[in-house]
Amino acid sequence: MLRLGLRENLAQFSLLVAVNALVGGMVGQERTVLPLLATRTFALGAFTASATFIVAFGATKAVANLATGALIDGIGRKPVLVAGWLVGVPVPLLLIWAPSWGWIIAANVLLGINQAMTWSTTVVMKIDLVGPARRGTALGFNEAAGYGAVSLTALATGAIAARYGLRPAPFFLGVAFAALGLGLSSLFVRETRAYADHEAAGTPERDDAGDGFGAIFARATWRDPTLNALSQAGMVNNAVDGLAWGILPLLFAAGGESVEDIGILAAVYPGVWCVGQLVTGSWSDRVGRKPLIVAGMVVQGAALALMAAMTGFALWALGAGLIGVGTALVYPTLIASVGDVAHPTWRAKAVGVYRFWRDAGYVVGALLGGVVADLYDLRVAVMAMAVLSVLSGIVVAARMEETIPPVGPCQADGDPLLVVP
Repeated sequence: MLRLGLRENLAQFSLLVAVNALVGGMVGQERTVLPLLATRTFALGAFTASATFIVAFGATKAVANLATGALIDGIGRKPVLVAGWLVGVPVPLLLIWAPSWGWIIAANVLLGINQAMTWSTTVVMKIDLVGPARRGTALGFNEAAGYGAVSLTALATGAIAARYGLRPAPFFLGVAFAALGLGLSSLFVRETRAYADHEAAGTPERDDAGDGFGAIFARATWRDPTLNALSQAGMVNNAVDGLAWGILPLLFAAGGESVEDIGILAAVYPGVWCVGQLVTGSWSDRVGRKPLIVAGMVVQGAALALMAAMTGFALWALGAGLIGVGTALVYPTLIASVGDVAHPTWRAKAVGVYRFWRDAGYVVGALLGGVVADLYDLRVAVMAMAVLSVLSGIVVAARMEETIPPVGPCQADGDPLLVVP
């Protein structure tokens, strides 16, 4: 007998949280080290050139998200998750052995596919298990695990690189993450598609627009004002993340910070983001999604403006922490909102389209940051992204409708929404 709910599926849910932490660690291995490798090992002088690994990652992940949504619906969740880990296994090895920057680009193409297939799948699987009453809470745990691992791995690789050099030692963590992720996903994760099928049986469709890929892409991109607002906010949010990944470490280095201190600063932002999501996901279930998204985009912009205007470890750490607060307000709330709007029969496709636009933000952030930094300087690039983040929050305030579904007496907090034989 299947039961929707967090407590009812705690063991499998917890396993998926652990798997997503390993997914996040695969990205975290690059956060501190790769921008420094670009300038110090491969002698890339232009900021735009050094950000090409983020462009490759973001573009590949965005496109792969679209395919992942369709694959999840077509062949099931677990096969896609396992395939994603198989694609990720070579990534740390390429980073260790890369004789040229082209190898780094190739590694990030594979990393983009790995992240799309594994992270998207764990998101959908958790939504399958918990049902609508605890959706924000579920996504809060999911994103906290992933970005907590990003933070801790960025901190660890910074410390390792400071002692043993930029290669190969920091990337041994990635080898371990890939092996563990593949093993857990293959042996212990169970398919969750049946939960979505049973939820769909009791959930009326909003209209008859169809659940084909083209119809869902159009709905999530421009036809539905709420999904449109969510997609653009996701894109700008990840543009901020792309800037933090590729440009901020170079700003810290230009300010005289050591490799170890850069690792700490690179860890502060995703660390606060991680812890904050443990609160904001469930908070959005109670107070609504829209206020948190608008506030988060504005806080991110204000924090970036502070980092562009100030200098020094303490002030930069404060700014990084505030970016983390803003992102924690936004990140699980955005994807929970997509889950609110999307019918279970086309939810995976809708999540794929949303994550396509969201992860295209890495390309926007890397290119905008690199081009502006080359034309002007690093601080102007950070300030430009600050303005873009605030404008995105204004768009959400104007176009988004609240998406929290009405909660009836049978859907009380913590109770299973649906019990089916």
